Amino acid sequence: MSTGSALAQVHSLGTSHIHSNEIVKAFADLIEKIDPAANLRAESASEEILVDAEVDGSRYLLVRLPQPSRRRVQLSAREQEIVRMVAKGHPNKVIADVLSISMWTVCTHLRRVFAKLGVGSRAAMVAQLLDMGILDGDHPRRFSLRHDL
Repeated sequence: MSTGSALAQVHSLGTSHIHSNEIVKAFADLIEKIDPAANLRAESASEEILVDAEVDGSRYLLVRLPQPSRRRVQLSAREQEIVRMVAKGHPNKVIADVLSISMWTVCTHLRRVFAKLGVGSRAAMVAQLLDMGILDGDHPRRFSLRHDL
């Protein structure tokens, strides 16, 4: 089966009743049938274009990205303190007051943690640190609409 006909088969499924994850799974299954060695290359360190085709005037590109590395992130003692307080739902002002530092310093620490983790929000930071086991899951959650970094 050619890549074009495999893509046409998936395209013919339609998207009105199929979730996008199902479509991607169908693509992955078809790629495996077309190229059984594809799974062996999945562990490579670079991205790989699996499908680049045009169907009915729309271009479809399926790219396999490498698995994100789960390297251990080194956080300073102060960063760990701030991260724990963020996980408990405290805003920057409270964190600054409790730790007797400026809000600017809290923001700087958070920006550095964001950069180390490759995230862009407090929620993503906490989720990733929970996933990595750096934070434990027993932090009380307090939800707020505040977005003060």
